[in-house]
Amino acid sequence: MIIFTSICTNYAHKARTLAESVKKNIPDAKFLVCLTEREVPKSMECPYFDEVILSKDMWEGNFNRYIYKHAIVEASTSVKGHFFKYIIEHYPNEDKFVYLDPDCFVYSDFVELRELLNTRPIVLCPHLLQPGNIDMELSSTAHGVYNLGFLAVNRSDEAIRFINWWADRLYLFCYDDIARGIFTDQKWIDLAPCFFDVEIFKHRGYDFATWSLLDCGMTEENGKFFVKGDPLRFIHFSGYGATIEKCMNDWLPEGDHPFRKLYSEYSKLHDKNNEDGVSKTPWSYSQYYSGEKIDDKLRVEYRKNNDVMFSIDDPFALNNNDVKKMLRLKKENNTSKVLNSLKDNGIKVTFSKILGHLKNKGK
Repeated sequence: MIIFTSICTNYAHKARTLAESVKKNIPDAKFLVCLTEREVPKSMECPYFDEVILSKDMWEGNFNRYIYKHAIVEASTSVKGHFFKYIIEHYPNEDKFVYLDPDCFVYSDFVELRELLNTRPIVLCPHLLQPGNIDMELSSTAHGVYNLGFLAVNRSDEAIRFINWWADRLYLFCYDDIARGIFTDQKWIDLAPCFFDVEIFKHRGYDFATWSLLDCGMTEENGKFFVKGDPLRFIHFSGYGATIEKCMNDWLPEGDHPFRKLYSEYSKLHDKNNEDGVSKTPWSYSQYYSGEKIDDKLRVEYRKNNDVMFSIDDPFALNNNDVKKMLRLKKENNTSKVLNSLKDNGIKVTFSKILGHLKNKGK
């Protein structure tokens, strides 16, 4: 079994914590890190990482052109589909592949998942397994029914078909843009059970998370933890810090609770793994080669304009003013073409007509 996570260096402390828990509880698993940085820094040296692979080194095509259009969270999620393709190809003796978000922590072996992957090609966990928390129900409709902090596939034609489809969609649209129905890599997976043979895994001990806290039924028996009778396999500490602490206050009963105990223990390991301050590491793709910080508004405009995007081999060799000029020139050229087209057809040009024409053409 291969377990991997996808990060930028500022999440190395979380990946260290996860990897240690994997090696302790699933010792036969290989743990890989997909790192979206220009180079592998010394801070990525960790005895629990079997391999650290740069996104650019496993990519097919022009990686700089692709990654420039993404903000940091979009970036580390946008490469996940291609990394699945990479490890399936480069680890031919492995037949089970599991993605975990870096803020997950493993408490026991994945007994049920191993068995499932012997026959089921794709395994997903829903955010919610019971009604009642309307805040989280609304969040699921916006962010996705299934939580992509976890995804497992086996080596099968169906799994490869799914991964290829998902990777293609992420290549085109892996943005934090809920207004357009997109939430990074996750929202796409709402469609997966419609298109592929998917196991919707409802074991409560997998992907237990912040959104699971209300009426969770977690218990501790002889040092082992259970969620309504299901043995705890891993917790996804999504929203670590203020968000989780607020949810614990809002949704857990007062007094001692197994989750509070586990959160406290996780916090100590998490903070210990950040003693070198790695969480403050700047993202290497947040700036041009010159050191100038990239204007994130430009990223958005750049990804909307395929003509400009595919005319630049390496946007990181430019600067904000260069990119602005190229986007402005393209816009002006489009407007000029519209004007000429209207004149050629004998149409009297007015400003309102230009706007109407552009709107109709989706410009």
